[in-house]
Amino acid sequence: MRFVNREEELLRLADWWSRPGSLLGLVWGRRRVGKTALLNEFAKDRRVVFHTASSRPVADELKVLSRLVDSASKPFFRDLGSRPFVDWDDCFDTLAELSRREPMLLVLDEFPELKTTSPELESVLRAFWERVRNRTLLRILICGSAVRTMEAIQEERAPLYGRFDLSLHLHPFSPHEASKMLPRLKPADRALVWGLVGGVPLYLEWWDEASSVRKNLERLVCTPGGALLTEGDLILAREGGSGDLTRQVLFAVAAGRTKYNEIEQAIGTSPHRIVENLIQLRLLERLSPVTEVSQRTRRSSYRIADNFLAFWLGVVSKYRAEIDRGLGRTILNPLIAELDDYMGPRWEDAFREHLRRLAARGELAEDVVAVGSFWSDGVDPVEIDAVVLAGRSRKAILVGEAKWAREVDGERVGRVLRDKARRLPTIADELVYAVCAREKVNRSKGLKTVTARQIFGR
Repeated sequence: MRFVNREEELLRLADWWSRPGSLLGLVWGRRRVGKTALLNEFAKDRRVVFHTASSRPVADELKVLSRLVDSASKPFFRDLGSRPFVDWDDCFDTLAELSRREPMLLVLDEFPELKTTSPELESVLRAFWERVRNRTLLRILICGSAVRTMEAIQEERAPLYGRFDLSLHLHPFSPHEASKMLPRLKPADRALVWGLVGGVPLYLEWWDEASSVRKNLERLVCTPGGALLTEGDLILAREGGSGDLTRQVLFAVAAGRTKYNEIEQAIGTSPHRIVENLIQLRLLERLSPVTEVSQRTRRSSYRIADNFLAFWLGVVSKYRAEIDRGLGRTILNPLIAELDDYMGPRWEDAFREHLRRLAARGELAEDVVAVGSFWSDGVDPVEIDAVVLAGRSRKAILVGEAKWAREVDGERVGRVLRDKARRLPTIADELVYAVCAREKVNRSKGLKTVTARQIFGR
């Protein structure tokens, strides 16, 4: 996989490395998000031991690590090939000795796998760190994909609590970052690919820019064993757990049951614990109107947080059995016919992400405090795709509507948007109206216009 993006993450790692003395860091995030690629890029031209765990017996794990240390260090008093580490204390003490005068980086990738065979490892590392951290230039990065485990390592009761000099949580690419993985596509096509597979680098790498959308979907989705066809099952098994209720909650939300009571009715029991776990895993997201200060209101709703999982649960899964039976090519047409309906909410999300990016660059106002959607229930419900709030008073300074259409009539959409904006609690004197379309906004006088070229341009 070619390495792109991650400039901010590399800067944070470089800043961590530049600090004096011994250092302990944590890099974590869901599978496929590019943690190993990031650390390989960072480790270039550095003295490094990169160990990837795989639940081997402890003695075998230490033998592998011994060979890596032996090849990464200058010859010294011990032949690690014939005399491998006998335990983790021996390993860490040797690395500390090798790092007395020159920094060395130890990457323990897939650290949760090490914990399965060495549950005492965190405590051993803590004792070692307290003993030698002022007498060595050893830098250790702990890396892992098991979100619950990696978060637990940082909790107050955990042995290594308070000892990390860096905690770097890696997320999927944002829309403008994902576009760098697809340089040969037009911006509108990049938007579609991001809407289908999200910002996971590996999924974007699977997409063949030289082929049409149809050919890509046939290869990746509508073929038995296709990479994206099987990936949904892997996500549910690895990160969503194997429980039937977990799957039921995800399928219910993907099918449009977005309120808590609707989810409860769908699965026949309280979903509270499952919902909270899925939010922690960032598979589910809790939403509330941007004007609500608290995220836990009766007006909250839920959505599938990851684009690919939303596509797999909401569109692909209903065809899964027949694709496995060989009907993939005939299924392509109805599947592609669903894409415009599917892309609507994802395009709105891309629009909001774009506004957040503008706000972070200071291009909307100096005191933006929130960007999100707004809705009200009742007899005359209203929905606004994007609202930007600013200042302590949280006044709306921009409202926007996003349409997954190649062209939209800006005058018509703007007129509807002005009517909707009157329902907001507080509005700035000079409210900006924005309209977002894939390629063009016609009759846009007095409107801020956004297209895929602004969001997904390189």
